[in-house]
Amino acid sequence: MIARYKIYLHSLTLLTMLCVWPTSTVADQVYLAPQDFLVEVFANAVPEPKVLWITKGLRADTRAIMTHSKGPRRIRYWTQSTRSAWILEEIGKVKPITTGIVINDGHIERVTVLIYRESRGWEVRHSFFTDQFIGARLVENHRLSRSIDGISGATLSVSALTRLSRLALYLHEQISPD
Repeated sequence: MIARYKIYLHSLTLLTMLCVWPTSTVADQVYLAPQDFLVEVFANAVPEPKVLWITKGLRADTRAIMTHSKGPRRIRYWTQSTRSAWILEEIGKVKPITTGIVINDGHIERVTVLIYRESRGWEVRHSFFTDQFIGARLVENHRLSRSIDGISGATLSVSALTRLSRLALYLHEQISPD
């Protein structure tokens, strides 16, 4: 009887450990380090970073684009000629997605998921999804000039990348001389 009880107790302990095993081993995937992204974008001649302060005037628009009031007070960016590169973060479901976005002459040239920390929705990192953004511009009400197809099971990640793309286009407009 005692032997059965010990087996039962060990089985129960093992089952409990498996149920509470941390899921973070699946998340936190670094697909491309931010510095490596900049080296790729600027062909080994990475310009010095600049800082855009999100002043009171810009804050209202950034809140409208991001659909929340949280966000940094300043954003680093890199620029060369008519191109700018932005490394931005937005929460997917519960964790941030680090994304590199390149804007060239007012349209999106490249969107790359650099670090993905969620356990679901990682499909947004693939080119079949990110290539949809290429060529998109900002139109009325800070919307993209083209629609972006979603991915089943990755709705929040799709939304996060779409908002980040809109934000990068808007910020590029703020630093571009017209």
